[in-house]
Amino acid sequence: MIAVHTRLYVLWLLRRGEPPHVHGRRDNHIAKFWLDPVALAHSGLNRSELRRVEHIVKENRTSFPEEWSARFND
Repeated sequence: MIAVHTRLYVLWLLRRGEPPHVHGRRDNHIAKFWLDPVALAHSGLNRSELRRVEHIVKENRTSFPEEWSARFND
């Protein structure tokens, strides 16, 4: 998990059958980004929060898939 801003986080969740992705979360509001290629799947965040999370995901477009693989691949 990465703290992006006060109460705004990027985190990994494993959902079987889905490609690698991360979630940006603030309280009960969530955005989901696919990692390869980087693309927004859906968002419940406001525009400012979404831009922050998108920036983090794009900055880490190489390391996030590696992190996903290290966490979830056997």
